[in-house]
Amino acid sequence: MVIRFQFVYDHRTEYSVKRMCHVLKLNRSSFYKWVNTREKRRLKTCSDALIGARIKTIFDDEHGLYGAKRIAASLNDDTDIPPINHKKVARIMKSMGLKGFSKRRRCITTRRKPGHRVMPDLISRRFTADRPNHVYVGDITYLPCKGGKNMYLATVIDAYSRKLVGHALADHMRVSLVIEALSHARKVRGSLKGAIFHSDHGSVYTSQAFRDHCTQLGVRQSMGAVGTSADNALAESFNATLKREVLRDRKVFDNPISCRQEVFRWCMRYNCCDRLFGSSVVTIR
Repeated sequence: MVIRFQFVYDHRTEYSVKRMCHVLKLNRSSFYKWVNTREKRRLKTCSDALIGARIKTIFDDEHGLYGAKRIAASLNDDTDIPPINHKKVARIMKSMGLKGFSKRRRCITTRRKPGHRVMPDLISRRFTADRPNHVYVGDITYLPCKGGKNMYLATVIDAYSRKLVGHALADHMRVSLVIEALSHARKVRGSLKGAIFHSDHGSVYTSQAFRDHCTQLGVRQSMGAVGTSADNALAESFNATLKREVLRDRKVFDNPISCRQEVFRWCMRYNCCDRLFGSSVVTIR
């Protein structure tokens, strides 16, 4: 229909608009509405082109990792332009053939042992806090290496700032891994007394050794329901983003050393400028 509208517009001085609309089976009121909105469409096209240029710059700077929501968050940091909805960014990205990298998580590391004590859920999927050092979430994710060997990363994330406060990386998934991660967080923050630490029902978190460590640090344990990833969504999202952005189109790391190096670099970058949750963690520390 747009092609027919354009034909009538281009030949309006040669032939009667009424006659052309009749021959081309067009509604005249629709044609004139199209004519009257030409300038608005032109400005929209120009605006999309300018936004598209900014999107391409951010997309390239982040090596094709950012999707529409995270690019929109970056664009909205610029106070010189009006706020941009992520749906508009998605539309422009689609027209430009740009798509953020995505990869599904495939491994479950939660193994609960019979007899281990399960703690109540103290946060009920409220992954927020009104101040730092009050609510933490944690999880373990596996990092596959060539030769069938896995590395395991334990994390401690502040629900207030989304900052990765503590972590530990090893070639095992024993309780010492999560103890080390929580100890790292205590070292960074100085004290964790009175804080809540939320996790899944993994055997390392339900173990007596980890409970004793939490008691020693003054930390209250919290756990979601069994087999419900949504009850630890903040930690799950962090793990999924890390693996997606570090591994990208690879299936495994070359070796444990490169795994450590790449994960360390990503974690440092995440704490400075990541947009997993729509704003830089450094701005809400």
